[in-house]
Order: sequence, then C-alpha cells, then structure tokens
Amino acid sequence: MREIVLDTETTGMDPAEGDKLVEIGCVELVNHIPTGRTYHQYINPERDVPAEAVAVHGLTTEHLKNEPTFGEIVGDFLDFLGEDSKLVIHNAEFDIKFINAELATFGFPAINNKRVIDTLMIARQKFPGSPANLDALCRRFNIDNSNRTLHGALLDSELLAEVYLELLGGRQRGLDIGEELKVKTAATSSNAPVTPKQDKKFREPRIFDISEEEKSAHAKMCAEDIKNALWLKDVS
Repeated sequence: MREIVLDTETTGMDPAEGDKLVEIGCVELVNHIPTGRTYHQYINPERDVPAEAVAVHGLTTEHLKNEPTFGEIVGDFLDFLGEDSKLVIHNAEFDIKFINAELATFGFPAINNKRVIDTLMIARQKFPGSPANLDALCRRFNIDNSNRTLHGALLDSELLAEVYLELLGGRQRGLDIGEELKVKTAATSSNAPVTPKQDKKFREPRIFDISEEEKSAHAKMCAEDIKNALWLKDVS
C-alpha cells in the first residue's frame, strides 16, 4: 500500500482571492514505512508574497522569482503522487483547495477527496478537546521538531509522516523491524542473499560417561525389545 504524506506553503489563505502555492513537499510511505523517496519543489507564484506569509514560511518574492511555475512542475508532481496513492495531509481541506485550483488553471482534473486522509480529523477524534496542530502532536508523541523554526513543506511532511504512524497506533520499535528491513533492502539492492548477522556463542562439547550396565541394557533394548526395527531389516 502506497501513501504520500503531503504539505504545501502558500501566499495566503484563499486561492479564490488570488493566493498561490509557493512550496510542495511529499514523503512516500509503503505499508506505513518511509521509503526514503521524497518530492520537494519551490514554486514561483508569479505574484508578490505578503509579509504575513513570509513570517510563516520565510519564502520571499525575491527568493521565489527564479523558481519554476506550477505549470512547469505539474507533470513531475502528479507523477510522484501516482493515480491511486492515498494522500495523507494535515488540515487537508486547505492544501487540497490550493492544489485543485492550480490543477484547474492548467486543465488537469481535481484530486478526488476519497484519496485523502486528514490527520487533523484523526487527531481530533482520538484526542477530543486537545490541541491538534502539528507542533502539539509532535510534543504528544515525543517527536523532535526542534528544526521547525519556520513552516517548510518537506520538513512538515517528514514530521507529519511520524505523527501519522503514531496516530495509527505507533511503531513497535522494540522488535527491530527497522533493522530487518535495512538488511533486506541492502540485499535486494546488491542482488545478494539475505543473511542477517547473528552472533552465536561457542559452546564446548559435553561428554557423558555411561556405565557397563547402561550399555548392556541399551544393546538388549535394540536387539530384543524394539519390534520390527528398521536397522534390522534388509534394505539392499
């Protein structure tokens, strides 16, 4: 099962008012495990970025003016999303309305809401009455978000991927599943057999002395007491 954890940054709150995307970040999960594949792109919004938006994400008009427009990156973006991967988004309504507005501008069909998993809704159902923003959820799950001095689409997607897995019930870290996956991945990439490292303790062989009486009893049992013994049959 493939899922894409996604986040965006924008020039404002409403595409209907002329606001545009300025950054997209995505993280790929397969069977709830990050694969290491990501998508990240700054976007020239072809308009000024208001000071209040810069205060949130730090992306100025000057910084973005030489970046590609959405029309120039839309193909790569949709290719990364794929046709049926679920999209994991925090406060999905906000991001999806911006993405669909940009897609409509260039004649692409809108993203179907059935593909979307909204982690904000999951968090509110799981922890009613508690703060459910990304920072609060990172604190709840002891996820290190110390690098998040400003919003950033890729960083926020990476943090959200961790939050999402915790909302699903958490990962069983004590089972060393991650180490097993690393071994399998390394073997696959090198076409080598999977041979997990095992440390075995050396044990000296033990010798058990038996008495003459025990030897005699064993010989009698083999010769007389066991009926139809295989070792007494002629198999030639």
